[in-house]
Amino acid sequence: MAQSQVQKIELVQGTFSCAVCLDLLKDPVTTSCGHSYCRECLQHHWNVEEEKRVYSCPQCRRTFRPRPVLEKNTMLAALMETLEKTGLQAEETTVRQRELEETRQKIQQSIQHREKDLNMLQMKVESIKSSAEKATKDSKDIFTQMICLLEKRLAEVQQQVRSMQEAEVNRVKELQKKLEQEMTELKRRDAELEKISHTLDHSQFLHKFSLLSALSPLPDSTSMTICPLRYFEDVTAAVSQLRDEILRVLMGTPANNSQTVRNVDVLLPELQPEPEPFSRWEFLRYSRQITLDPNTVNKHLLLSKENRKARYTGKVQSYSDHPDRFTDYYQVLSKESLTGRCYWEVEIRGLGYGIGVTYKNISRAGKSFECAFGLNKKSWILSCSNFRHDSIKTIILSPGCSKVGIYLDHTADLLSFYRVLGTMDLFYRARANFIQPLHVGLWVGSFNSSVELMNL
Repeated sequence: MAQSQVQKIELVQGTFSCAVCLDLLKDPVTTSCGHSYCRECLQHHWNVEEEKRVYSCPQCRRTFRPRPVLEKNTMLAALMETLEKTGLQAEETTVRQRELEETRQKIQQSIQHREKDLNMLQMKVESIKSSAEKATKDSKDIFTQMICLLEKRLAEVQQQVRSMQEAEVNRVKELQKKLEQEMTELKRRDAELEKISHTLDHSQFLHKFSLLSALSPLPDSTSMTICPLRYFEDVTAAVSQLRDEILRVLMGTPANNSQTVRNVDVLLPELQPEPEPFSRWEFLRYSRQITLDPNTVNKHLLLSKENRKARYTGKVQSYSDHPDRFTDYYQVLSKESLTGRCYWEVEIRGLGYGIGVTYKNISRAGKSFECAFGLNKKSWILSCSNFRHDSIKTIILSPGCSKVGIYLDHTADLLSFYRVLGTMDLFYRARANFIQPLHVGLWVGSFNSSVELMNL
């Protein structure tokens, strides 16, 4: 529609244009021959002819004497004013139409982006639903398995008690039968003795009494060792203890024996994990006393007497050969394995050090990457300038202090390193996928460098 309007305007402009300047008439005037021009254009044309005193029409060449007085063509002037306004509006419409199209394109792009975001959110909703449904189903299956195991165990305990009951009842009945036999024999003998006691003839009495020594001796009292009733009470107590352990896990109550049950957060009513420690005092709640294993230390490292400090001296130490010892890398492992939440601190000296964690089954002999901390999938190590795992190196700034705190949340797959400067200043955090218990790993590789596990 706008293009059609422009074509109409161009047609009008061709009809009402000046024959001299070829533009739309400006301040139009008309000669007596009927042709119209811009006042300025016609005056300039007649100024050139002034010397001849003959004034002509630029189109038909009709001459005029004397020079005519030019009068404004009011009708054409009004028409030209209207055409000028209309021309400007068509031009502005074109510009605005272009802006409109650009705006529509931007809006359509925004709509596409939002549709994509909506699709992603819908996918996330579906993913959440699917994950929740899977967790519900898996939980139901697991609890069903637990119920089946408990029912099976109940049947086993009941059968065991019944078998024990039957065995003990049979033993008691056998004792009863034996005691009845002994009582019958004793009563028989008692009757014989009573009969002898009534013998009046002395010689005959003595003769019969002497015959008593030839009789078999009296039977000993039958032993009555049977299962005490308290034994069955112990069975009830054992089952009650099992019940208490299960309730302790379900209710999240810490067990008296830390080795009995590992805290299972997913079974608790509140699924929110315990917040991470903030102050050093909170970290110390999870502190672990860690010592180094002399059987793993490389022979170029010297251990302190307490097995808490490893120092590189450049001399080979007189350690015995052991299959757990690192043969080529200047490394050592801790004796203690780590699970759950653990915190420990180290004091470092020098620049050639590495501190971190590793699985116990890391290789020990040789120079392959499978033995070196940080160059395989089994270890995570921090040095003064980088962090390594599976040969992937992340450049970091030096902790800038001699004391470093290490916080491990094995369940949450989190390993964090802090500057211990009165306050706890986190300077690197690594996320992993821990599938085994971990051991502290130290590497000391330059002269007079050392790493010491602090006593907390």
